[in-house]
Amino acid sequence: MPKDGRGLPGSDRCGSPGLSVPSARILLIGGDASRLTRSTGDLPRRRSGPMTQLSYDVLREAVSGGAVALRSRAVLQPAGGPGSKVFPPTYGVPDRAETKYAVEDRLVDGRTCRAVLLASVADQANRMELGLLSGLESGQLAFPNPYVDFTESEDLADLGRISALQAPHRLADAVFRDSMLDGTLFRLSDLGRRVTDATPDAATALYAAAPHALVFGMWDSTGPKGGLGARFQRALVSEIVGEDAQPGISVGSRVDPLQIARSAAVVYEAEDPDERWTLDEALAKRERGRPVEFKIKHGGDSGRPAAINHGNVTPSLNEASGGVTVSRAVQTTVLSLAALRKLRFPRAVDDSPLQGEERATAELAARTALAALAVAAIAYQREQDYDLRSRCLLIPEAAPVLEMLPRYGTTTREFELSADHAAELLRAASEAAAGAGMGWPAEQTRLVPAPKLKDLIRRSRAQLSSVVPGEGGGD
Repeated sequence: MPKDGRGLPGSDRCGSPGLSVPSARILLIGGDASRLTRSTGDLPRRRSGPMTQLSYDVLREAVSGGAVALRSRAVLQPAGGPGSKVFPPTYGVPDRAETKYAVEDRLVDGRTCRAVLLASVADQANRMELGLLSGLESGQLAFPNPYVDFTESEDLADLGRISALQAPHRLADAVFRDSMLDGTLFRLSDLGRRVTDATPDAATALYAAAPHALVFGMWDSTGPKGGLGARFQRALVSEIVGEDAQPGISVGSRVDPLQIARSAAVVYEAEDPDERWTLDEALAKRERGRPVEFKIKHGGDSGRPAAINHGNVTPSLNEASGGVTVSRAVQTTVLSLAALRKLRFPRAVDDSPLQGEERATAELAARTALAALAVAAIAYQREQDYDLRSRCLLIPEAAPVLEMLPRYGTTTREFELSADHAAELLRAASEAAAGAGMGWPAEQTRLVPAPKLKDLIRRSRAQLSSVVPGEGGGD
């Protein structure tokens, strides 16, 4: 990260100095400009008066073509107050890299500033999915979310249930591929075959099985078709970026309460894996007739007490990942209604064909239900707060706001955004979809892990339990 003084806070910061902004807004890009109310060149000012709630009819009109996208912007500050240090995510970089953070120059309000990524698109998608999961578990939301149930196997019960909202590749994840539905491997079941054959031009099966996969995107690269599997683009994306990022320095050290000296003894790997280490050569694991010194992967303390986490750690400075200060953080969330309009539904959920006006009505109802699901994801993610990681807790500057932007203009129309209203909106949308033949199944689809998957997990656990601490289990 450059240390040339760029991005210092003050009147030349990224954004408008002294501007009071709401913490969140959704912008419907498109619609009738005559109905809209104000410019969107800057972030909106706080509003003290009541705002309208987004109704199903207005959302349906937007999805039908009256808007291009929904956009939400949340302005955030560190919980410690403006100027407090926050810690972005770190990434694998060359040893001599100046920073382990994702930093870049961005053009904001006509000037270039140094920006740091605080939460990636994938990170935010996962958090929005967890928000939806919380809504499902509380009973406030209802939509399909298939899951793999590990609780019947006593030694794997700690895995609980892994749902499509939690699996990295959603319903296309290997966890589902290697599980069974009614005694059949998922991809060989009737439902699995329909999901495998689903495409953006025939998306009903995925819509009925795991609709959020159409909102957050999915590539079916692990299924029977491999790299030729269907790709569903992300319709909902979000990221959090810190503006005017200034690098910091962190320190590290450890004072051993036992005060074990670095050269107190030679530590060996124990022959008995339960013992892990020993000071007795006679009890040590041997290779080529010699006792094996205890060591950690990539460590330089072979045979030293430090290898088994005893002893002092010399205080050190870390400039590559020592945190940053930012003038502000901005979360930008965009739902592409244009992407939802690309999805086609030639068949109803009961697999009956749809044609003509009936199909047009069903497709609009399905797309509106997906848009409502996305709005719920945005609202429920905010209910989880912005505790991104250790020392990176952010606070919104004001309550969430939804806005509409015209397709050919620069004025906006604002709406409230709350989890309660988002839940009502989703209920209305799902009911309307059911009336058009696109209702979601009431029962959640339960799978169980296939015997070979359970065996793989058990073997992996056995191997990892024998790994020397610090060596890791991967290549």
